[in-house]
Amino acid sequence: MPLPRKARRPPAVRRGRDSEGVREARRVLAIEASAVAALADRLDARFDRALELLRLCDGKVVVTGMGKSGLICRKIAASLTSTGTPALFLHAAEAAHGDAGVFMKGDVVVALSSSGETDEILRLLPLIKRMDLPLIALTGETTSTLARAADVVLDVSVAEEACPMGLAPTASTTAALALGDALAVALLGRKGFGPQDFAVLHPGGALGRRLQKVQDLMHTGDALPLVRLGTPFRDTLLEITGKRLGVTGVLDDEGALVGVITDGDLRRALERIDDLRASTAADIMTRNPKTITAAALAEQAVALMERLSITSLFVLGEPHRKPAGIIHLHDLLRARVV
Repeated sequence: MPLPRKARRPPAVRRGRDSEGVREARRVLAIEASAVAALADRLDARFDRALELLRLCDGKVVVTGMGKSGLICRKIAASLTSTGTPALFLHAAEAAHGDAGVFMKGDVVVALSSSGETDEILRLLPLIKRMDLPLIALTGETTSTLARAADVVLDVSVAEEACPMGLAPTASTTAALALGDALAVALLGRKGFGPQDFAVLHPGGALGRRLQKVQDLMHTGDALPLVRLGTPFRDTLLEITGKRLGVTGVLDDEGALVGVITDGDLRRALERIDDLRASTAADIMTRNPKTITAAALAEQAVALMERLSITSLFVLGEPHRKPAGIIHLHDLLRARVV
């Protein structure tokens, strides 16, 4: 009986000589990889100048292009925006019919044209110059009209297109995309854009879940299991079972966290203390507990728990060493951070 349609296995990969399609794909990938690698040797002070123009931008970055280059411009604008530099894509043809109204004082323009002679982009140059907007050109022709008008020119020329007719933009668009990524990532570092900044801009989906902060998931207030150094064993046990987190923090007279007691600590205490009922939290606790800050990312809490083989972390607030909350591995699982 044949397998159900969804369960059918893909055909086995035949070994031996590559097919014509595989050989062609290898050729394309080799050409595009070479085009990207060649960009690295061209990076110089012009790249730094472009970064500085973007870093000092008081407005937004307007990325403009046409055709396949326009699609690459959309990705460059999206990468900049997601890493802390407000940017948008401007369709160069639509700009001539009113969309050029997006240009504002303080903006920086990034224009992508392989030839540097794209009519729709060239028609924007007088307006860009009249508004005194810095212009960064990504082009394969460094003596083109666009290049001569630009404040900074970044060379994205390629030795050949992967298209066998040399007509369809392939290696050239790949190179431009890679250089756009290089700009966005280098700018991210120059602006000091960190993981917590990234979290603010990516609240949704799997990435957003990974970048939630500890303070968004931790238990606080009455849900926080805490006892004092002198709390009797019975009351300590009630605190652990009542708060249902398998742990309690231990505070000194000033309210600072000085220890924790877990289910494992209770089992070990049974082995070494003859009369457990006469003991206090100070006799059972593990000193110098591992902690985390409320502003830390939930993903950092997961990494710390995994490294230390523990299931909960007390969260310290202000003043120093005073617990503000507790986060448990179950909280991270429910939030789908793990």
